[in-house]
Amino acid sequence: MDNLKDIAKDAGNIIITGHKRPDGDCIGACIATYYYLHGIYPYKNLKVYLENMPSRFSYLDPEMEIISTVLPEEKFDLFIACDCSSPDMLGKAGNLFNTAKTTVCIDHHISNKGYAVKNIIDPQASSTCEVLYGLMEDGSICSETAEALYTGIAFDSGIFSYSNTSKKTMEIAGHLMEKGIPFWEDIDRCFYQRTYTQTQLLGRTLLTSMLLMDGKCIVATITRRMMEFYGASQEDVEGIIEQLRITKGVEAAILLYETGKQEYKVSLRSNKHVDVSKIAKYFGGGGHIKAAGFTMRGSAYDVINNITEHIEMQL
Repeated sequence: MDNLKDIAKDAGNIIITGHKRPDGDCIGACIATYYYLHGIYPYKNLKVYLENMPSRFSYLDPEMEIISTVLPEEKFDLFIACDCSSPDMLGKAGNLFNTAKTTVCIDHHISNKGYAVKNIIDPQASSTCEVLYGLMEDGSICSETAEALYTGIAFDSGIFSYSNTSKKTMEIAGHLMEKGIPFWEDIDRCFYQRTYTQTQLLGRTLLTSMLLMDGKCIVATITRRMMEFYGASQEDVEGIIEQLRITKGVEAAILLYETGKQEYKVSLRSNKHVDVSKIAKYFGGGGHIKAAGFTMRGSAYDVINNITEHIEMQL
């Protein structure tokens, strides 16, 4: 059976990274990998690189001593990719992947075909952090590692509410809670706390949302003008799609976020009968059965029409 300790045994310098625009599972997995390996091999050169760090996850690295947003220039013995389904999603870190002596991918995306030398992929797992927990010895999991793993699992399971949550997921979360982590505070930070700007943007987006397909689909658009009016950043968009998804009677939710002239970042969520990962893959994106995304060009009207056509086919 694979374990993280043996994977890193022969590597002197190690880079740990994840996908572009990292989310809670990606950040949690990278931080957990760092703390776990640092505890076992304190003399090894360990570096974590992520293109950005959303502020709501800053409690995992409050002093920003672990995560670097500056790409290292050195070559590494071992490249560990966490929660990244394809090499193009590594962004700038792809250069380090290509020059590393050996590479490992730890992931749970069903779309991951295995692009590293060693691939540990479990599509049945709720999250990459759940996969990662299975590679660790419980006695070597410190509270910092546990908190990072719990964050990732909670994030990708929708606080244990998505259908990817299993008995195993809950048992792992229970073991991590026993490490003395402030799990209630972490859930508040990740899911419930909002800045005033985020509250305003959420309210405006919900007000402009529309029901389609006899109320089975809800769609909303966040324009650049709205972002400028509220002084909002891309991070302030997080969580809005979930508020759309829980609208009563809705099967699928679509959120368009305008990123350029006739260019939109599309987020998709579903409840029961729609596999949004298939839709996202068709349009060049990816994700999970109930949560996926991609980027699409065209007018908002054309983008919505294209997506709803695929939703109707599944329903």
